[in-house]
Amino acid sequence: MEEAMKFRTIAMLMATSVAAICGTQAAAEDSFLDVGDQEPITILINASPWYKGFENVVALYEEQTGNKVDLEVTPFDGMLEKARSAVRSGDTSPYDLVNVNGNSTVEFYQGGFFEPLNEIDPEFQVPKAVYAFGDSGCWDDVKKFRTCTTGKLMGYSPNGNVQLFYYRGDVFQEKGLKVPTTFDEVLANCKVLQSPPESYGYLQRGEKGDSIYYDFMAYLLSYGGSIEKDAENGDFSVTVNSPQVKAALDKFIEISKSCGPQNFASLGQGDLIQLMQTGKGQQGHAVVAAFPNFDDPQKSAVVGKINAAVLPKASADAQPGVAIGNWVLAVPKNASEDGKKGAIAFSKWFLTYKAQYAYAEGGGIPVREDVFSSDLKDRPQFRWMPAYQEEIKYGKQLLGYSEGPAVNQALGLRLNQALIGELSSAAALNQAAKDIEAIFKKGGRKTGLLEPLAE
Repeated sequence: MEEAMKFRTIAMLMATSVAAICGTQAAAEDSFLDVGDQEPITILINASPWYKGFENVVALYEEQTGNKVDLEVTPFDGMLEKARSAVRSGDTSPYDLVNVNGNSTVEFYQGGFFEPLNEIDPEFQVPKAVYAFGDSGCWDDVKKFRTCTTGKLMGYSPNGNVQLFYYRGDVFQEKGLKVPTTFDEVLANCKVLQSPPESYGYLQRGEKGDSIYYDFMAYLLSYGGSIEKDAENGDFSVTVNSPQVKAALDKFIEISKSCGPQNFASLGQGDLIQLMQTGKGQQGHAVVAAFPNFDDPQKSAVVGKINAAVLPKASADAQPGVAIGNWVLAVPKNASEDGKKGAIAFSKWFLTYKAQYAYAEGGGIPVREDVFSSDLKDRPQFRWMPAYQEEIKYGKQLLGYSEGPAVNQALGLRLNQALIGELSSAAALNQAAKDIEAIFKKGGRKTGLLEPLAE
């Protein structure tokens, strides 16, 4: 328990003691990238499960460099509004770096509200060891699509969420259960584990909107489904009402109803984390950023008992459905010149191996492959790292176009209606297809529909 507390705050401790450890302040600074003296910058950042790690590494940056960083910490629901207001105002942006949810980046790229990073510093590069997360930090103005092959570098990810499968290692050992590799095996385990209200056999979000949309992607992708045919190359034909997606939705509904709590259709991220922390959740899937909460001795009754594995699949020969749910840090075009310069300096420092290593120790989710391959993966508190590294190679970036947020919400509504039984799975997907086609038509896309599913 004391060890878990130590690693929860280690980056902050490093920030106050690194000079003493190294002997002199100059020696301490030599151990990290020297970015020179910079004017203070302000970062718009979300109050997410991984925020504490980011706060800790920013404190370390200030100690290492002497440069000041102010953090404008905002709940998830307020982030987009603040970012939009900052970049659209005629005045200088109050933020020098803004963190934007991956699904919302395109409106900023397409609107020209972010400064391409190489136009601030032609020599700036994202290190090769940093995960690209589906090229979400790049934008091709001609294709109107996120791609680094032909596009400009607009930002980089401070956090690359994918979902992992979580399970109670102690309970599995006690009951002789195996870590499931398919959703059918999840159901088999669930029959042993489900005993409401004391314990729940599988937790996944059913809350209307982004919650159910994102959690359902683990099924849709593994079952071979898609939302549209080939958006990157301009074919926005809607494919969400295919037989594959219906099979995925039927399985999602079966597991939610058979293995979840009574409020399975309104279960949100906070609810899911709390159920796991209190020991009621026996299996489930959630974002990797949730993991430090399970080992937090001040909040969790199951410290050291929850393990992580790769997401279950549709079948033994299928691939796991890994939807990337990242954020992107970018520089507003209307930031001050000193702010832009300071933002680049922080970015260079933050993306180094040493900074990312400290970021992980402080409770963050690193974005460098070599940090995941380091000795950290062998420490008990980072026992989730091997599963992440195995999964990320299957990661897919979805909704990489301007209509993405609208598609997300349209699908999130219809999925929830199917989950609560207001619509059959076929009817919900047929209606979602019509909704999404209308969104694409409004945007002038080349689109169309599959034959409707039998209702």
